[in-house]
Amino acid sequence: MRNFRFLLAFLVLVVPAYAEEFRPTITVSGEGRVEMAPDMATISLGVITEALTAKEALDQNSAQLSAVISRLKETGIEDRDIQTSGLSLGPRYDYSNSTGSPKVTGYTASNMVTIRVRLLDSLGGVLDNVVSDGANTLNGLSFGLQDKGPGTDEARRRAVADARRKAELYAAAAGVKLGAVLSIAEQGGAYQPMAMAEASFAKGGDVPVAAGELTLLSAITMVYALSE
Repeated sequence: MRNFRFLLAFLVLVVPAYAEEFRPTITVSGEGRVEMAPDMATISLGVITEALTAKEALDQNSAQLSAVISRLKETGIEDRDIQTSGLSLGPRYDYSNSTGSPKVTGYTASNMVTIRVRLLDSLGGVLDNVVSDGANTLNGLSFGLQDKGPGTDEARRRAVADARRKAELYAAAAGVKLGAVLSIAEQGGAYQPMAMAEASFAKGGDVPVAAGELTLLSAITMVYALSE
């Protein structure tokens, strides 16, 4: 009799918890996507110079880059948006001589800067101006957003709506009712900027630039309770 009472007490305590733990649920994923026009550009450009001596190559490079930076400031680029991103100086070798040993024929100096352009309407003119003042290398041009927050939040809302739509569809197809949300987990977001590949500058007319659109992505996983 005592064992029976113990077993009964055990079932009273454990069975409801077991039922609660294994209640039916549905897990769905959702994705939200927002297309936005960029409002800024990031440019990596610089100056490469060659000379017979290391000092000459570096002096020429410094003079040309100083002119480039001065012109950038004249076009409205602020100091906070100009940052040195790479400086190098090294010899150039000739491997074609008959002795088989490389011969130093001069030196190459390279100095790169990263620039943020916050007024896209001025981008083509900025590129043209810095080329005229000595910039001869472009390592990259990408478009972005100064504030991704509003677009990212909208992508999140769309991801939740997408997950809800899927859950309702599956529940209806299975002949059950959709219950409360048990959990929401963000799988991560993505930011896909438009980018231009590396190129070399040539002096000429205004540089044509097309900004296109950017894509903000949000992905989530939601768990819903189900009932008959």
